[in-house]
Amino acid sequence: MRPRSRLITLAASAACLTLVVAAAASAAASGPGPGHQPGHGRSSAFDRIFVIMLENHSRSSVIDDPNAPYLTGLAHTYGMGAAYYGVTHPSMPNYIATIAGDNFGLQDDNDQNVVNLDRPNLVDQLEAHHIGWDAYMQTLPPNKLDRFGPTLPDGTQAPLYAKKHNPFVLFDDVKNNPARMAHVKGYRRLGADLNGRNAPRFVWISPNQCNDMHGGVYTAIPGHPATPCPYGATKDDPNDASLKAKADMFVHGAVQTITHSKAWTRHSAIVIVTDENDFTGNTETGGWENADGCCDSPYVPAADPRVSTSWPGGTYGGGLIPAIVVTASGPRHFVDHTPYNHYSLLTTIEDNWHLGHLGHAGDTAGGVVPMWPLFTGRH
Repeated sequence: MRPRSRLITLAASAACLTLVVAAAASAAASGPGPGHQPGHGRSSAFDRIFVIMLENHSRSSVIDDPNAPYLTGLAHTYGMGAAYYGVTHPSMPNYIATIAGDNFGLQDDNDQNVVNLDRPNLVDQLEAHHIGWDAYMQTLPPNKLDRFGPTLPDGTQAPLYAKKHNPFVLFDDVKNNPARMAHVKGYRRLGADLNGRNAPRFVWISPNQCNDMHGGVYTAIPGHPATPCPYGATKDDPNDASLKAKADMFVHGAVQTITHSKAWTRHSAIVIVTDENDFTGNTETGGWENADGCCDSPYVPAADPRVSTSWPGGTYGGGLIPAIVVTASGPRHFVDHTPYNHYSLLTTIEDNWHLGHLGHAGDTAGGVVPMWPLFTGRH
């Protein structure tokens, strides 16, 4: 990018962030009183929590990267986790872990292997406590159980949507329940729902694979301007840079939609994370940049074929990844160095609504603690 173009991009992003902060300030002025504060064991909670899950990028390759100015601005304006890790590799077990507190021994991305996942999950908890929820999937196919979508004129399916990035439809008691499946929606419905009378209190958002930094779409698809979006071969090669720019634009739009909706209150929060770090071709770790982890990441034995014959054995974490928490009335310019992972995120959601804990969530002995400092600015 030429210096002048980069300055224009950064200036535009700064202006957009000013609008987000202004919206947050307006919400703070009109929201609930100061006694309404989140925290473990407190009687009151955040009104709404939004989770935006992105793909396959390390913290070092997103934050302060010139191709992700909006994400960088959010990280430095609000709360940033400096030691947030993926639970493991590859994608699907991270998504499952985030809403169930365990990867259940899964170390692959083949959603066809998840045939009978009859395990408790966040949906069970939310519905038992009458907490409204919705999951918004960009480019969701009409048949929500399809692996990919959309269907092209020749009958093939373009890999824009990926079932493995939709953890809700992987669980038996969601996919086999029409009432619950009605809460899994196309992303285009987000704005109308947040301005409606029954806006969900927990919201999950998965962009499609051109907008979540995953990539893998090699042809232009009519009606989908983000296509094509080939995989990046190395960090910040032209394809990787394009993926980051597209994700940055998507997050910008999503955050604006949320913060300018009627559902955004003084005590609302948006959490933006990736599932795991970069794929770099490192043969020892199954292709991933590294397998650094914390907080009950799984132990995988040496030479496990699910990883690599070169894998030496040990904790198989998902690497250091970006974690941003945007709040209307929470901390500004705050960096938290506490080790967290997706189990910590689940713990925070559960504690927010006093839901109890699933799996590894809440395992303080294993280092799994809630992320309240990023929400409140207080340790």
